[in-house]
Amino acid sequence: MLGCQSPPDLSPLEGESSPPSAVEVTPDSHAELARLFALNNYDLDNLELGVPKLIVTTLPQDLDRIAQVNERKRIFFLTLLPMVLMANEEIQAERDLIESLLSGFDQGRLPSAHEAEQLAEIQDKYRISGDPFSDCDIREKLLKRVDILPPSLVLAQAANESGWGTSRFARVANNLFGEWTFTPGTGVVPANRPAGEIYEVRSFPTIYDSVKSYMLNLNTHRAYVPLREKRIQARLENRPLKGVDLAHGLQAYSIRGEEYVEEIAAMIRHNQLTRFSYLNLRGL
Repeated sequence: MLGCQSPPDLSPLEGESSPPSAVEVTPDSHAELARLFALNNYDLDNLELGVPKLIVTTLPQDLDRIAQVNERKRIFFLTLLPMVLMANEEIQAERDLIESLLSGFDQGRLPSAHEAEQLAEIQDKYRISGDPFSDCDIREKLLKRVDILPPSLVLAQAANESGWGTSRFARVANNLFGEWTFTPGTGVVPANRPAGEIYEVRSFPTIYDSVKSYMLNLNTHRAYVPLREKRIQARLENRPLKGVDLAHGLQAYSIRGEEYVEEIAAMIRHNQLTRFSYLNLRGL
């Protein structure tokens, strides 16, 4: 049996548990969203009570009509935060399964047929081929990819890329992160797309699908190896994951390169987004 170095401990945060099933809503207006949050005692100043497991399928079309900038930001962050935490919860569950199977194997327990199938599905999702039980390099690669992302980073990029949820692609395609597709007819054609290009801005069934796709993109695409290297280094040094730090692995996300990175980091700092790092989900 080939033993490999134990991975960093990525167990769920203290107090974290599996909340009830999420509730999906499709609000007609930002006022309807605000009422929903108020009814559930959910606001930026009482997040210690827990974040409701709420999926907003499509953003209201009138977010740009919120006159006060701080209120627009409040609504945007409260809307996205539950979905970011739920996406991380899904990744954490995958991570936990991998660590359990690898630890069991190292102690002499073979995975069941069902567990092997689950692992194969995760490997396919994260584009990792090979045997992580017998190959330490495959094991390391898998553990580098299947990991959570700081909510501060996700929220800052969502706000930046979607204009606080008001962009054309956020409104008509549920796309908050500007992700492309090269399959004609599966997205929205940008107005200024150069002649001869075939890319489209990808369409998603829900906002939650956009969040999960973006996170999978950062966890798998070769362009974001620097981000994943910074993340695993933080894990090995037992440091908390910080969006400001991981933002410096995003030079390839925009043609603006380092200027874009600094803009995302500044958004995290200015909006105090690190306050969203250690929160728990709850039911409605």
